[in-house]
Amino acid sequence: MKNIVLLISFFLTVSLGFGQKASASKARKLFENRAYSEAASMYQSLPKTKENLQNLGDSYFFNAQMSKASNAYGQLFATNDSLAKDYYFRYGQALKASGDFKTADSILSIYTGEVMDTPKLKRTLSAIVPYVYELKPLKNSTSGDFGIGWHGDNVVFSAYRNNENPTYEWNNKPYLDLYEASLSEEKDALENIEPFSEDINTKTHESNATFSSDGKTMYFSRTNDKRVKIGDDKIATIKLYKAELVDGKWTNVQVLPFCSDTYSTQHPFLNPSNTKLFFSSDMPGSLGSFDIYSVDITADGFGTPVNLGEVINTAHREQFPFMDQSETLYFASDGHQGLGNLDIFMSNGYAGFYSKPINLGETINSGMDDFGYVLNEDVQKGFISSNRSGEDLIYAFLRIPNKKRYIVEGVVIDKNTKELLPGTTVTLYDDKGELVGQTIVGEDAKYAFSTKPNQLYKIMGHRDLYALGEQEFTTNDDGRFEFNIELEIESYDDAEDIIVTKNDGYMYIELENIYFDFGKWDIKPQAASILDIMVGLLKKYPLMEVQLGAHTDSRSSEEYNLNLSNNRAQSTLEYLVANGIERSRLRSKGYGESQPLVDCKDDCTEEEHSINRRCEFLILK
Repeated sequence: MKNIVLLISFFLTVSLGFGQKASASKARKLFENRAYSEAASMYQSLPKTKENLQNLGDSYFFNAQMSKASNAYGQLFATNDSLAKDYYFRYGQALKASGDFKTADSILSIYTGEVMDTPKLKRTLSAIVPYVYELKPLKNSTSGDFGIGWHGDNVVFSAYRNNENPTYEWNNKPYLDLYEASLSEEKDALENIEPFSEDINTKTHESNATFSSDGKTMYFSRTNDKRVKIGDDKIATIKLYKAELVDGKWTNVQVLPFCSDTYSTQHPFLNPSNTKLFFSSDMPGSLGSFDIYSVDITADGFGTPVNLGEVINTAHREQFPFMDQSETLYFASDGHQGLGNLDIFMSNGYAGFYSKPINLGETINSGMDDFGYVLNEDVQKGFISSNRSGEDLIYAFLRIPNKKRYIVEGVVIDKNTKELLPGTTVTLYDDKGELVGQTIVGEDAKYAFSTKPNQLYKIMGHRDLYALGEQEFTTNDDGRFEFNIELEIESYDDAEDIIVTKNDGYMYIELENIYFDFGKWDIKPQAASILDIMVGLLKKYPLMEVQLGAHTDSRSSEEYNLNLSNNRAQSTLEYLVANGIERSRLRSKGYGESQPLVDCKDDCTEEEHSINRRCEFLILK
C-alpha cells in the first residue's frame, strides 16, 4: 500500500512538473507575441522565478496596470540582486503611479545616478509653471477614448467603441477606430458622436488624426495589418497616412514616404502654418524608445525627417506632439523628470530651436500616463488623455495663468542705439552654470523664462556681430516673483576701435598690414606681433568667427598670385590656431590679384602695389 501511494505521488509530481513547464512555455510565447493580458493571467499561477516575475511585471506595466506591476516588481527585487537597469526604471514608474514616491525616488535614484525627490519637484513646479489647470473628465467620453484633435469646430478621437472589430491581443480590446463629435457650448462634453469615414477606418488600428487649416487634408496613424520579423520578434509597426477630402469623400489615402515596415511613425500633428508635420518615431537615429521628429511639407511632397534633438528627446518615450500659435511645443515624455510615467511638457520654440522643457505640474499631470495635449488658445480650453482612472479617458481643461510663478522676462536692445535686436539668442544659466533655458527672440525681441525661488541666475545674449552681453540676478530680491531685465548688447564695431564697418556693409578687424618676404608665406616677427593682437581679440570674444583674406599685387601671373595668396591666408590661420584659437572659428581665402584697392593693373607705382598687398580680417559672426 505504501509503495502504491509513493508511486501515485511520483506520477502527480512528474505530471505537475510537465504541466508547469508547458504553461511556462505557453506564457512565454504569449509574452513574446505581446499578448500581455493573457500572458499575465498565466504568469499569475506559475512559480515566482526571476523570468516569470520579470514577464509578469512587464505584462502589467505595458497595459498600465501599475498597482499589479508594482507588486510583481517588488517580489522580483526582493528575491534577485542582479537586474537589468530597465527594471529599475519600470519599477520606479509603477511605484510613482501607486503613490509611493519615497520608494520610487530611491529606485530611480539608482537608475539615474542622481538624487530624485518627487515631492520637492512638485513644490518647485508650482512656482515655475506658467499656467495651472482645472481638469475634469470630458462628458460622454468612455473608457478607451484618447488622442483627441481639432477638426474645424468638431473633434476627432480614437476609441475602442466598435465591438465588431477584431480583438487586439495586447490588451484584449477591439482594434481602434477614429470617431468624430461636436462639442457642447462649454466645450466640456462630446455630442453627436459618429464613426469617422469608413474610407479611413479599417479592421486594424487608426488613431491620432490631424487636419490642415482648410480641413481638406488629414494625417493619421494606422497599424500594419501584418507583422514583420525584427530581430527575434514579429512586430506590426505603425505608419503615418495622408488623405484628401474630395467632393465630401476622403480619398487618395497614401502612406507617407519616410515610413517603413521596420520602425514605427505615429502621433502626427500639423503646425499652425501647415508647413511642418511633427510626429513620434523609433526610426534609426532615435535617441531612445520614441523621439519627436519634424518634416517639412513641400510642393513636391516631404523633406527629410529631422530629430528635434537632445533638448526634447531622451532615452525613453517622447510622444504626442502639439504646437500652439506661438510655436510652443507640448509633448508627452517619461524620460524627463516627472510625476510618474508619461507627463506633459512644454518647450518654447523659435526658428526650429527649443528651450529646456518644463513639466506642466500636478494640476494636469498624475502618476499615470498623461498625454495628447491640445489647446484652443482663443478660449484657453483644451483636452488631454490620461489613464489615471485605470483606462484611457479624455479630460477637458481650463488653463489659467499661474499667479505664483517666478519668471524673468524682458527685451534685447542695442546698447548704443537702443534699437530692438530680433534674432538674438538669449540663454539662462543657474548658479552651477547649468543651462536652464535658451530661446531666439522674435521680431519684438522679447524673451521669458521660468525660474525658481531663492536662486542666482546669469542671463546672456548673443547675436552675430555683437559682443556677448550678460547680467546676473537672484529670485529672492525683495520677495519678487517677476523680474524684468532689459538686456543690452553692444556691436563689435562699437565695442572695439579696431573693428570698423566698411562701405560694403561688412565688419572688419583693421590691423597694421602684414608683410611677407617676396614669394614667401612664413610668418615673420613683424607679422606675429600684429597677429597676437588678433589672438587677444578672438579670445576676448569667444563666439567671434573670422575669415582671413589674403591679397597680392598684380606682379607675376594670376595663377601664381592666387596660389601665393592661398598659402599666405592658410599660414595666417595656422598661426592663430597654434596660439589657441579653435580652427572651427576661422576661414582662409586667397584672392590673388582679383580685388585690388587701387585698380592700376600692371602700371602701378610701388606705393600702389603696397596698398594692394594686404590681409583682411572679415568678421563672419
